[in-house]
Amino acid sequence: MATVMFKDKPVTLLGNEVKVGQAAPDFKIQKSSDMSDYTLASAAGKTRIIASVPSLDTPVCDLETKRFNEEASKLPNVEIICVSMDLPFAQKRWCGAANIDKVITASDHRDASFGKNYGVLISGGPLDRVLARAVFVVGPDNKLKHVEYVSSIGDHPNYDTALAAAK
Repeated sequence: MATVMFKDKPVTLLGNEVKVGQAAPDFKIQKSSDMSDYTLASAAGKTRIIASVPSLDTPVCDLETKRFNEEASKLPNVEIICVSMDLPFAQKRWCGAANIDKVITASDHRDASFGKNYGVLISGGPLDRVLARAVFVVGPDNKLKHVEYVSSIGDHPNYDTALAAAK
């Protein structure tokens, strides 16, 4: 299990930590754009960068999603998905206000299948049932090419490493 801290205290993560080289676990999340389901098969044949964030309404998540949106146009055949527990309505509002148009935002609010299957669902404490910050790169073959569980929830992920893995 990955060790993740929030304000210098460890948080408990539910689910299994995933590793580079293994098959990416499937999940079902809800897209904010049209409320439809999004699964691993939704972008079959593409490379996917999946960024797990606590909430788009926090400063680091806001900056992270904007950075990935900026990078998206430079990555042909790569789909970038930002997953949080924020409701799809809030995600859609945030995307409109932030001019996010290249990243797919999706909510894991229904059954936390993404959080559990990727080992990022926080259990207990002030962030109970939100997702820890992490970045996963899934290749067109549905194998994990990059995994980063950000050790402190308030820190940014290593963008360069994730982007390099997606190229």
